Amino acid sequence: MDWMAQVDAYCERTDAGYWSEPVNAVTNASFLVAAAVMWRRTGGLALGRALCVVLAVIGVGSFLFHTHATLWAAMADVLPILGFILLYRFAAHRDFWGLGPWPALGLTALFLPYAAGTGWLFGQLGFLGSSAGYAPVALLILVHAGLLARRAPATARGLALGGGLLVVSLTFRTLDEPLCAVLPLGTHFLWHVLNAVMLGWMIEVYRRHMGATH
Repeated sequence: MDWMAQVDAYCERTDAGYWSEPVNAVTNASFLVAAAVMWRRTGGLALGRALCVVLAVIGVGSFLFHTHATLWAAMADVLPILGFILLYRFAAHRDFWGLGPWPALGLTALFLPYAAGTGWLFGQLGFLGSSAGYAPVALLILVHAGLLARRAPATARGLALGGGLLVVSLTFRTLDEPLCAVLPLGTHFLWHVLNAVMLGWMIEVYRRHMGATH
């Protein structure tokens, strides 16, 4: 595999230049802002702080992808996102559901086959494109919200809002290429901004849950 191969996946990119996606690149600062805000709010909460660090790394990785636009940069983009999902899933099973660390780890690991299977199913819809890989995350958040409605209603409402935000941000991610002819800038940058808000909010949901139960 040629890790230096160029990737042209977004409307804003018109050539292989480093700054061919200036808006997509710069809007990754929203992840850093969200991480900094939540870092201040999660003092004394180890997993909350860890999620903030991963959130900042997401911004750096996405910046690398939207500037270098290579296969190695694509890995720098997606792997921190996967790391955030797995870490949050562990925190949810341990702290929202009250499971021990080993059961929480086991259920966290099950995300990988779940995402592979449901991602394939979402991919069959056709119109989602590469966003099909993220749709299982939104579904999972909303499922957790529904299941927690009686056990932890405030947390459930927070998760439902987070899942809704993800659906909206995924919509803008999906529309980037289809609307390229009429919006040359594309809509992918809105995925960055809204996703930063959503991920920061998910950390806030965790922080509030921990504050309410401890």
